[in-house]
Amino acid sequence: MGYVTRGLKSRHIQFIALGGTIGTGLFLGIGRAFATGGPLSILIGYSIVGLMVFAMMMSLGEMSTWLPLPGAIPQFATRYVEPAAGFAVGWNTWYSNSITICAEVSAAATVIQYWQGARHINPAAWIALVLVLILFLNIFAVSIYGEAEFIFASIKILTILGLLLLALIIDLGGVPGQKRLGFHYWKHPGPMNTYIATGATGRFLGFWAVMVNAAFAYGGVETVAVAAGEAENPRHNIPKAVRRVFWRILFFLRHWCSRIGVLVPYNDANLLSAIKASAAGAARSPWVIAINRAGIPVLPSIINAVILTSATSSGNAFLYSGSRFLFGLAQVKQAPRIFLKCSKAGVPYWCVLLTWSIGLLTFMSVSSGSSQVFAWFQNLTTISILFTWAMICLSYVRFWHALKAQGIARADLPMRVRLNDNSPLLGYVAGIFFVVVIFFNGFDVFHGGFDYQGFITDYIGVPICKSHFAPLPI
Repeated sequence: MGYVTRGLKSRHIQFIALGGTIGTGLFLGIGRAFATGGPLSILIGYSIVGLMVFAMMMSLGEMSTWLPLPGAIPQFATRYVEPAAGFAVGWNTWYSNSITICAEVSAAATVIQYWQGARHINPAAWIALVLVLILFLNIFAVSIYGEAEFIFASIKILTILGLLLLALIIDLGGVPGQKRLGFHYWKHPGPMNTYIATGATGRFLGFWAVMVNAAFAYGGVETVAVAAGEAENPRHNIPKAVRRVFWRILFFLRHWCSRIGVLVPYNDANLLSAIKASAAGAARSPWVIAINRAGIPVLPSIINAVILTSATSSGNAFLYSGSRFLFGLAQVKQAPRIFLKCSKAGVPYWCVLLTWSIGLLTFMSVSSGSSQVFAWFQNLTTISILFTWAMICLSYVRFWHALKAQGIARADLPMRVRLNDNSPLLGYVAGIFFVVVIFFNGFDVFHGGFDYQGFITDYIGVPICKSHFAPLPI
C-alpha cells in the first residue's frame, strides 16, 4: 500500500480556492442562463446559490481542518452519519467528478472548433490531446498538479479582472465610436426574461432555471477540502482558502453577472442563434458578443484561448479530486484495496488511471457533436454535485452534534464559524436548499410533451444515490 504526501504549498491551496474550478460554467454555460432568465435573474440566482455554497463550504471547512484526510467527504459521511451514507456519497462524488472531466474535455473540443482552421480536424484529436495533458499533470506528483493549477488559476483571474475593467470601459462609452450604455438593456428588453410561461410565473421559472444552471458553475468548489489531505499545514492554510471562497463568490461571480447584463441584451440575436445552433467556443459567450458589438478585433480569439485553458484546468482539477475520493473510499474499505497503492511520490496511481479512463467517454463527441455531449454531461453532473453538497451539510449536522456529545468546545476547533455556535444553522439552511433544487431540477422536461432524455439526465442521480442508503434521521 502507500500514502499520499503533503506536497501542496500554501500558494497552491489559495489559488485552487480562488480559481481552480472556474471553468466552462462561468464562460460558456452562463450564456444560456442569461438568455433564459435575463440579467436580474442571473445576478440574484448566482448570488443565492453562491451564498448557499459558501455556507456549505464554511461547514466543510470546520470538518476538514479538524480531520484533514484525503478524499475527506465520503470519510466524513462514514464517520458522522453511517457507512452506507459514506458509500453513497463517495461513489456518487467520484462518478460526478469523473463525468465532469468528460464535460470539461468535450467543452475544450468545442472551444477549439471556434477557430476556423481547427474545424476541419476530427474532434477526437483534440480530445486525446487534452486527456493526455491532464493525465500527465496528475500521474507523477501532486506538486505538478499544484503548479499547473497555480498557473491556470492565475491566467483565469487576470482574464476575469481584465474583462471586468473592459466591461466598465464599454459601458461608460470609452470605446471610440460607441455610445454610453448605462443600464439601457435593463430597460429594453428588461431585467428578467420569461421562460415557458408568461407574466410573473414565466419570470419566476426563468429565474429558477438560472438557479439550476448556477450549480454547475460552482461545481468543484469543494476541491479545497479534498486537498486538505495533501496540503502543508492544513489547519492553517485550509481555513484561509475556504474563507476566500466568499471573495470569489462576492467579487468575481457577482460582478461577472452584473457586467454581462449591461453589455448585452438577453434577446441578442447572435447569442440566441449561437445557443440554438450549439455554436463552438466563444461564439456562445456574452462577453465575446459584447466585444464584437464594440468592434474590438482579435480579443475574441484571446478569450477563446482563455476558455480553453479554463476547461483544461477544470478537467485537471476534477481528475485530481475524483482520484482522491476513490482513494478515500478505499481507506474506509468501501472500494477495492488496490486503490490504496501509491507511487513513491505519493500519487494513488490506480485511482488516477481509473478516474481518467472515464474521460474516454468524451469520444462520444465524435459522433454526437461535442456541443450536444457537453450539454448531456452538464445535466448529469449538476444533480450529482447537488447530492454531494447536501450530504456534506448532513454530515456537518451530525458532526456538530458529535462534538456536543463528546464535550468538545467549539473554541478548540482550528476553524470556527460563529453562526454555527448555537446550532448547525448553516448546515440546515444550505442542506434544505440543495434538496429543494434537486427535486425541482428538471421541471422543464414536463413542458410541451414529456422529454424522456431530459428527464433521465436530470433525475438519474436520484435513484442511484437513494439505492445506497435509507432515509437518515438528522
